[in-house]
Amino acid sequence: MNKKFDYIIIGAGSAGCVLANRLSADGKQQVLLVEAGGKDWNPLIHMPAGLAKLVGIKSINWSYETEPETHMNMRQMYWPRGKVLGGSSSINAMCYCRGHRKDYDLWQDMGNEGWSYDEVLPYFKKAENNQRINNDIHGQDGPLWVSDLSYTNPLSQVFIDGAVECGFDQTDDFNGEHQRGFGFYQVTQKDNKRHSTAQAYLKPAQNRDNLTVMTKTACHKVLLEDGVVKGVVLAQGDNTFEVHADKEVILSGGAINSPQLLLLSGIGPKAELAAHEIECQHDLPGVGKNLQDHLDVCLVQRCKQKITYDTLNDITVGLKYYLFKKGPGTSNVAEAGGFWQSPLAKDDRPDLQFHFVPAMLDDHGRNRIKGSGYTIHMCVLRPESRGQITLHSADPKAHAKIEANYLSVPHDLELMVAGFKIQRQILASKAFDEFRDDELFPGSDVQTDEQIIEFIRQKSESIYHPIGTCKMGQDEMAVVDQKLKVHGLKGLRVVDASVMPTLVSGNTNAPTIMMAEKISDDILNQ
Repeated sequence: MNKKFDYIIIGAGSAGCVLANRLSADGKQQVLLVEAGGKDWNPLIHMPAGLAKLVGIKSINWSYETEPETHMNMRQMYWPRGKVLGGSSSINAMCYCRGHRKDYDLWQDMGNEGWSYDEVLPYFKKAENNQRINNDIHGQDGPLWVSDLSYTNPLSQVFIDGAVECGFDQTDDFNGEHQRGFGFYQVTQKDNKRHSTAQAYLKPAQNRDNLTVMTKTACHKVLLEDGVVKGVVLAQGDNTFEVHADKEVILSGGAINSPQLLLLSGIGPKAELAAHEIECQHDLPGVGKNLQDHLDVCLVQRCKQKITYDTLNDITVGLKYYLFKKGPGTSNVAEAGGFWQSPLAKDDRPDLQFHFVPAMLDDHGRNRIKGSGYTIHMCVLRPESRGQITLHSADPKAHAKIEANYLSVPHDLELMVAGFKIQRQILASKAFDEFRDDELFPGSDVQTDEQIIEFIRQKSESIYHPIGTCKMGQDEMAVVDQKLKVHGLKGLRVVDASVMPTLVSGNTNAPTIMMAEKISDDILNQ
């Protein structure tokens, strides 16, 4: 590659595709977008219900695993991440959730000027093209379509009815003035197809002369000279080569890959780098620290009636979808859900999130269970436990070392138990009477708090929201400033979920897109 670029973006995921579109829009900047995975050609990506099949496809999924988790019975836990254009927005459940306004006000209070809710709201709106809601909080002109599901399983409404029967509020907008309540999720879909950032942002821009997209290309390290980042070392297969940036290199690899790349480049805690015989180019102790994720437990009940997605014929569903774009193939599977405060809530924000799935789900859908049933997911929204991303070795082809450290703070476990009891309460409502059969996981014999805790340790999984490993802030463990520039270096930013200092109260895709929109503006206006 002899071509010079103004901006090199590493990672074509939820943030990278946004940056590529916005930074190349005026035609003046030469932009290179680099993606380790391939193109998003697989038809299962675009059929919303196809997400159930994507979990096992290694070519589009990094399929990471954590180290044995101390507080989870030493289990190595599965962490799928998108390895394809669109990143995890090409394999996720498409739920459009922004979090709570106080999440962003907290970022501002932590010393991150410009990140209060009132200041980020315009960027949520700029990204969004909402097909139903037209008000001051939502956008109607953005690239990213946000739609109601065109098809839902009858049990999803039963779940909402059951929650209301239990005294919980109902809502038709989790992103409205009040987050609290139960209802249907809005989804990132356009014309009943997944609307990933690859489709919403990259596809309209891909033919621009000043935008170059390289797929199946890994980044091995960033090139640093006297505190200035000059470019990157890329690899296609066994061939490595350098590419140089006149203005900036932007890392958008996500909460695992971005800190790993910094460490491989000699940017991180000095002692840690020395342990892998990597020369320290810039001592930055916070790289890879502050890892946070939503831990999720599934309560699974068998269903008396054969109306769940377990009983569908895949061929019939596929034909109806590909011929007419109708039917269960348009479902995101996690159709309904809710946000609620546990009795242990520390403020007036919901501290629990629920997703309802009209099918039996176990081990991320990798363990298919015979019969018919339904599942409630529940996660604690703002866990206090913190983990880290480090290196297994200095080999850039090796996966990073993931230590999530789930449930290391006892309060997180107390909240999980409280949330589990709400799951059971909803499934015991009269709304479920004509459908309810035996409880499969954990089973009706699990009743005491000690038994529930053992079930949580044995069966809980990630719900795929890792953040925080290149956190934004001004303290000694911060990696980037409020403009997402790496502290102490020139020409290097990190723009992805890794810069979030704390977890948002909800799914992380929409906030990541918002952050990329905001920083694109900062870059173009500087």
